Amino acid sequence: MTALEPRDGADAAHLAPPATDDHSSDPLSDLPLAAVEGVLGRTYRALSIGIVSVVFLIAFEATAVGTAMPVAARELNGIPLYAFAFSAYFTTSLFAMVLSGQWADRRGPLQPLATGITAFGVGLLLSGAATSMWVFIAGRAVQGLGGGLVIVALYVVIGRAYPERIRPAILAAFAASWVIPSVVGPLASGTVTEQLGWRWVFVGIPALIVIPLALALPAIRRTASGPADPAAADEPYDRRRIRLALGISAGAGLLQYAGQELNWLALLPAALGVALLVPAVRGLLPTGTVRAGRGLPSVVLLRGVAAGSFIAAESFVPLMLVTQRGLSPTMAGLSLAVGGATWALGSFVQSRPRMEPHRERLMVSGMVLVAASIAVAPSVLIEGVPVWIVAVAWAFGCFGMGMVIASTSVLLLKLSAPEEAGSNSAALQISDGLSNVLLLAAGGAAFAALGGGAVGAAAHGAVEAGASGSHPGAFAAVFLPMAGVALVGAWVATRVVVREK
Repeated sequence: MTALEPRDGADAAHLAPPATDDHSSDPLSDLPLAAVEGVLGRTYRALSIGIVSVVFLIAFEATAVGTAMPVAARELNGIPLYAFAFSAYFTTSLFAMVLSGQWADRRGPLQPLATGITAFGVGLLLSGAATSMWVFIAGRAVQGLGGGLVIVALYVVIGRAYPERIRPAILAAFAASWVIPSVVGPLASGTVTEQLGWRWVFVGIPALIVIPLALALPAIRRTASGPADPAAADEPYDRRRIRLALGISAGAGLLQYAGQELNWLALLPAALGVALLVPAVRGLLPTGTVRAGRGLPSVVLLRGVAAGSFIAAESFVPLMLVTQRGLSPTMAGLSLAVGGATWALGSFVQSRPRMEPHRERLMVSGMVLVAASIAVAPSVLIEGVPVWIVAVAWAFGCFGMGMVIASTSVLLLKLSAPEEAGSNSAALQISDGLSNVLLLAAGGAAFAALGGGAVGAAAHGAVEAGASGSHPGAFAAVFLPMAGVALVGAWVATRVVVREK
């Protein structure tokens, strides 16, 4: 990936204007090469390697755990609660994102990052030791707390430590760090799951936490510790935002629960969930987000629409391939492996300087690719369609996601003042996580309503006479609506740039 090569700095030196005193406002102006270095230049090398290592860990966890998840849910008799295993992570991460944003703005990103990585590992151990599906889900919830703290802190680090000109490159490096886990993760996880059991996938990953901690934390302490505004360090936390964060997490959890119950009594928690969510969303997201206001509001909304539709669909791909087409967990996971490389490629494309004037067009095209890939995936429910169609479709979808997700991050940091980086990054991640929860809830409800629970029973050989483990309609009810949501995202992408009058 040339975005990560040291020669970026050398190439930029050719184009750099003569040195002037204008660098006085740059905190790195006392370093002669800082103005022209790339992400692996002398100034940024240790930090870049450290934070990319953190993302590498998150990527390996996501790909490995996703492969083991169908087996874990099946052995814990929890297929009907399958969507909870994903949404529990996103639900608790919503609260952690708000907390991390305030924590990073007032104390710097170091503490929330270290705390988040620790919680991430504890959650994995809890899920790995689970004896019931609900304990497993609780572990995923703890993991979500850690993930929410980490992701916002990382964005604050990028906004504080890197100049605007190379932020697209470090975000492309984040995407590139998914390539190896996308290939190795499913294979390693599938092999461990089949040979040793799914629990070893969860309890083995925390051992990797030591590496990113050792690499990232010292570099962050040197380059991005402390608050951006020293006066903010003495300010109290915004208790109203903390209450709203609790409300958004509780509301999302209640909606997820109601979606899984599918009875009249579920209307009560559903109504309560909506009552908690509406004021929380209005208070935590930029004004105009829901109506796709131009600029920052649409950037935040697009992040949620893109991530929610894609992740909700992707969460059911391994289960669909294992239960409907008889693939092993390893092969089901590997069907998505190439997506890591194409995601990185899409992120690399958006990072090129010559693409900056065309960012909006890239994002629209990316969302069209995402919608098409989600719509094509359930075609494998037709017996005559080869299963490799999923791998091809997902490769194109991930390419689109690489362009869109990295671009939303670039635009958010561009539109944020340094002292607002934490709160705005939290808003971006809240949109991401909340959309995941809501669309997973909707997808899980549709899946359960059309017989998805019987898929797990069939896998155990415990289906009653006349029942069948083949429920293609349950899977189609997840994928096709998500493709429609992604198409809405293509329209939102046309509003991320404010037009000059």
